[in-house]
Amino acid sequence: MNILIVDDEALARSRLRTLLADCTDTQRTTVAEASNAAETMALLGPTGGRAFDLVLLDIHMPGQDGLALAHTLQTLPQPPAVVFVTAHADHAVSAFELDAVDYLTKPVRRERLQQALAKVQRGSRAPLSTSAPSANDGDTLLIQDRGRTERLPLAEVLYFKAEQKYVTVRTATRSYIMDGALSDLETRFAPRFMRIHRNALVARRAVRALEKHYDPEEGEGWAVRLQGSTELLLVSRRQVAAVREELAR
Repeated sequence: MNILIVDDEALARSRLRTLLADCTDTQRTTVAEASNAAETMALLGPTGGRAFDLVLLDIHMPGQDGLALAHTLQTLPQPPAVVFVTAHADHAVSAFELDAVDYLTKPVRRERLQQALAKVQRGSRAPLSTSAPSANDGDTLLIQDRGRTERLPLAEVLYFKAEQKYVTVRTATRSYIMDGALSDLETRFAPRFMRIHRNALVARRAVRALEKHYDPEEGEGWAVRLQGSTELLLVSRRQVAAVREELAR
């Protein structure tokens, strides 16, 4: 694998070189460096002509920043994979809109770098969506979890549930927390998710049963059971007919 480190700080480039030596087969991996966009394009552009499989790219640099440079790299005949490496976690949404394979925050841990390299080797170049998905993306969610940015396939989500100021995202194996409004998720994902209660959206594909249920706060009512979960989710009276219709399809 041919890797290019792009960072205006020499110490940051040196640290990445050390981590790469621990994570890769040094006999099969070549590592080059650039300190800005101009040096990068001199290596990758028409005059440089060097082929790199991966660019480890900082965002805040003098002159053209990393986001703009990533956009330029996409115009190359054979664009390299891009993994952003930055001290600023607040650019993750913009980074993944540029088809980034991963987004690492400094100081980079060896385990996270290994994960990013594995994604590149698997050819994981599919665009990642944002934590507040637009109408044009909907295959993935971008989840910020304990300082880590993670791509979550929408097909794995069983339900969204409003919890005070946040939304719980539940899969068959775990829960995540994300910012956003349930009404926005309902609008954007209406073909795949349906409202069953004022505080919950469920994946249509996962609805398996509608059951009588007693809730201590709301009394006698209905609840849905989802494939992949033992949890019952309350259904408001006005949504019972819609759930029955979904089950009949």
